[in-house]
Amino acid sequence: MAANQESKQRYLGRNRPPRVQITYDVEIGNAFETKELPLVVGILSDLSGNSAPAKAGLDKRGFVDIDRDNFNTVLSKIHPQVSFTVENVLEGQSGNLKVDLQFNSIDDFSPEKLVRQVNGLKELFEKRQRLQDLLIKLDGNEALDQSLVSGLSSDDAVKQLQAQLAAALPAPTPALPVNTDTPAGQDETPEDPNPTTNPA
Repeated sequence: MAANQESKQRYLGRNRPPRVQITYDVEIGNAFETKELPLVVGILSDLSGNSAPAKAGLDKRGFVDIDRDNFNTVLSKIHPQVSFTVENVLEGQSGNLKVDLQFNSIDDFSPEKLVRQVNGLKELFEKRQRLQDLLIKLDGNEALDQSLVSGLSSDDAVKQLQAQLAAALPAPTPALPVNTDTPAGQDETPEDPNPTTNPA
């Protein structure tokens, strides 16, 4: 029962000792007693980027406890987004490339997840993955290796293969949004600490 009533501060102090500890001495009678000042840091920052819903006023927002255990949960509630355009340097294309990125977990910042959210780069990445799969199949498969070499040595065979691949490939699909599946054990619709408000 006592364990359930243990304060969060005592639990964190025992399991994750703070990096900053401020103490002072207090004279009580003829003895000195060391007291510790709790260090509480509050950060005010707009981390939502170009998030579509308009956020409530600053006076209506509350502080949110964040640590390594609930980082992804808090991030998914904030749902940061960023939108911008860059010069399109992809081969055979011109103009500007529109980029819309969404982040719901720390994994969404990985290069692979970022590439999968950008049209054009997503298709190039998938082609690269298919080539890597082919290299894996060729490793140690001499019969398949010889078959590819003999087939690619003929211009007619190459053209026929290109036509077959073009007919078999599906139409390009738009970049998929970030996976927003709720992790096991969490509510499907967690309460947003910073509720949105209608600009109208």
